[in-house]
Amino acid sequence: MKQDLVPLAGGELNRTAHLRAKADVMRGQVDALVMPIWRGHVPTDAAGALALLGADAFASAEAQELFLGLLPNGQPVFARDVGAFEPLVSDEDTSPWSSASVEFKELDGLTFRDLRAVMTTLTPLEAEMAGTARGLFAWHRSHGFCAACGTKTEMSQAGWQRECPACGVSHFPRTDPVVIMLVTRGNSVLLGRNENWPERMYSLLAGFVEPGEPIEAAVRREVFEEAGVRVGKVTYVTSQPWPFPASLMLGCRAEAESTEIIIDPVEIEDARWVRREELALAMAGQHPEIAPARKGAIAQVLMAKWLADDWE
Repeated sequence: MKQDLVPLAGGELNRTAHLRAKADVMRGQVDALVMPIWRGHVPTDAAGALALLGADAFASAEAQELFLGLLPNGQPVFARDVGAFEPLVSDEDTSPWSSASVEFKELDGLTFRDLRAVMTTLTPLEAEMAGTARGLFAWHRSHGFCAACGTKTEMSQAGWQRECPACGVSHFPRTDPVVIMLVTRGNSVLLGRNENWPERMYSLLAGFVEPGEPIEAAVRREVFEEAGVRVGKVTYVTSQPWPFPASLMLGCRAEAESTEIIIDPVEIEDARWVRREELALAMAGQHPEIAPARKGAIAQVLMAKWLADDWE
């Protein structure tokens, strides 16, 4: 399966780890670009493309900046935290998946939206850069103190590391692996629902991989824990970085060996077997009881592949 079919999984950014120690030199290049990020929201221009500004747009280095890497043409790209800016309109809906836009007098002509609302309209490279920046900034916000001694840490390696000045421990960004599985039995697929989701929305079951656990075992464990269904064969399909805040979704196919559903109400609100014809209606927005997984999420990608029987 081609990674560029999965939003946020372009894999086109040249991350140039060997240049991170020289980020100040890269920042001084005349063709360097900067992407402002506001509280996890990403900037788009009037055409809907990801907005990248000239380096001189932010001459001061007071706010946090990250070195993302190089564009295919060799231009250095940075991301800058502009979370201190106050929106022109303060009562906009900035909740996840909202399509509402936020604007600032300091960045005239740009609109900021939640990445989940625009990730399917950005190019693969744009979405990857935005997701990388969002995930890194989220990590810095939640890892400001040393886990070994409690001292406030300092950013290093152009945002890809934090150092403890007291005990010398280096801290690196972490990504949490999450299995998400298309569980089928004949012509039916197993869908679940979380009580916090939008009305009628059902999606694939998912859960975090535990320490020391292989992907296949995690799939079997999570499906049994959440829905009481036994799973046999498991096949990895594709992945999706999910920086909300720090997950890597591992998309899998799984064959059910049982059909009886016994849900764990702590984990999910409901689970049900859905026939292929029903899922097709749901994906088209025509099912009276089921709304599809959110557009852009890997769950919808996996379900669409199953409906088309296309696993290339």
